[in-house]
Amino acid sequence: MSSNPVAETVASLMPRAQAELTELVAFKSVADFDQFPRSESEGAANWVADALRAEGFQDVALLDTPDGTQSVYGFLPGPEGAKTVLLYAHYDVQPPLDEAAWTTPPFELTERDGRWYGRGAADCKGGFIMHLLALRALKANGGVPVGVKVIVEGSEEQGTGGLERYAEEHPELLTADTIVIGDVGNFRLGLPTVTSTLRGMTLVRVQIDTLEGNLHSGQFGGAAPDALGALIRVLDSLRAEDGSTTIDGLTGDARWEGLQYEEEAFRKDAKVLDGVELTGSGTVADRIWARPAVTVLGIDCPPVVGATPSVQAGARALVSLRVPPGVDAVEATKLLQAHLEAHTPWGARVSSEQIGQGQPFRADTSSPAYTAMAEAMAVAYPGEEMQSAGQGGSIPLCNTLASLYPDAEILLIGLSEPKAQIHAANESVSPDELERLSVTEALFLQKYAAS
Repeated sequence: MSSNPVAETVASLMPRAQAELTELVAFKSVADFDQFPRSESEGAANWVADALRAEGFQDVALLDTPDGTQSVYGFLPGPEGAKTVLLYAHYDVQPPLDEAAWTTPPFELTERDGRWYGRGAADCKGGFIMHLLALRALKANGGVPVGVKVIVEGSEEQGTGGLERYAEEHPELLTADTIVIGDVGNFRLGLPTVTSTLRGMTLVRVQIDTLEGNLHSGQFGGAAPDALGALIRVLDSLRAEDGSTTIDGLTGDARWEGLQYEEEAFRKDAKVLDGVELTGSGTVADRIWARPAVTVLGIDCPPVVGATPSVQAGARALVSLRVPPGVDAVEATKLLQAHLEAHTPWGARVSSEQIGQGQPFRADTSSPAYTAMAEAMAVAYPGEEMQSAGQGGSIPLCNTLASLYPDAEILLIGLSEPKAQIHAANESVSPDELERLSVTEALFLQKYAAS
């Protein structure tokens, strides 16, 4: 990185950033209180609030959101007449999944091979540290030139919509001229990227029942309708032979124009086993950024160990549908539920329940804030130009903010490049990326203030 006072300050702060991220990662802040203690999430929320107070933020508050979690808010006033920028991150994390698959403990930040490993290191506790680094660098180099609001969500990974509902009930709270969502990542490590689109999502739990109780498969199997078998047939109907998502009434042929994702690079990033084909048709970018994608997240059925020779009376599954930009998530949910019902065989009883939903998002990349971000990235990443990419994941809050504040510019950056392996075992963050993006954000705030 070229010599720059802001960059030099951020570099000097990196040891402190590592120490703070170590403290924050240590909280097992999974917002599923059936699995993890609520006290872990509350501890993380208080840590974030204390950090904001230490930086001089006013009106710091733990907001009790309708889904039973807490989001943390703070306001740092800027010079008189200055623009206001809202910085977003979330402190809740995905469960560690199989802890045995982790090389080092998931809730202990561990440095290895030039990266920092730990659940939430990139998604998205590292995003909050990025915001702190940027603000500290500005304070050390003439001050923060804009008013800054920070909102750090406590249930983003659960998709339960607590912060969205709170924002709708308190629309004045998060008003800003520009919003920076620090919860995505560069297309490739070292390639500065803004995310211009997000797929939305819906979560549906489907239940199929066929019998009053389980039956002996030897005595009744062959004629007694097997609920698990019926569920398998229903779930299989959601995909075509090539693996493309096929939901009655939902189009799946959109094309992605712009930055492409080479198939071999995707296979490497996704760690696809040799000889295993990718699913779907069209380019990889078409499939992961522009088209719907269904995933069966879980099935309730007997485990192999301890299974008995029984015809199952009931079975259920949790189905995720990623909704591409241009498609209404509410309508997609209705189509998914109608499809599940229409494809249930043998007259089995079927019911479905929507348990999470978020709309897709498309940004206006021609706005002045994007120009300022491009200029900032050119300094933080010498020799590289800002790229615009899609994101297959969902951040439901984006559409809520876009709806509440239609004049606000929304930018998406972050630390979740492919090597970060977010949501998987051995999640990590590149400290170099954290440093560059903190510099980027600080320079962006300077340039945006002057625009």
